[in-house]
Amino acid sequence: MPIFARTPGPGRITVADAYERARTGGAVLLDVREADEYAAGHAPGALWQSLAAVGAGAPLPDAAEGRTVPAVCRSGNRSRRAAGILAARGVEALNVTGGMHAWAAAGLPVHDGTGSDGQVI
Repeated sequence: MPIFARTPGPGRITVADAYERARTGGAVLLDVREADEYAAGHAPGALWQSLAAVGAGAPLPDAAEGRTVPAVCRSGNRSRRAAGILAARGVEALNVTGGMHAWAAAGLPVHDGTGSDGQVI
């Protein structure tokens, strides 16, 4: 009877650790939600690329090339998938657990497209 090894998923990172690593330049956040979700409210400095684009093999934004990339979405499901896809491509990708809901609940800053306070939708 064959034994199937479980393929490990992408690494995980907490919202607090993701915030600190992005703030200090140790990582570049990649928001993989839809454009309207990103525009309504995202982490400061987060780059945007939808999960669909990641899944289609689009290159990472230039600022993320060669960097640790914590992926974030609303709750952590899409970002887990994106981090797995990116890790398979050789990117040091992590899933931000709890997503933007956990980010906002932790009191971390959320900005809209103009740099004002945003909201997670």
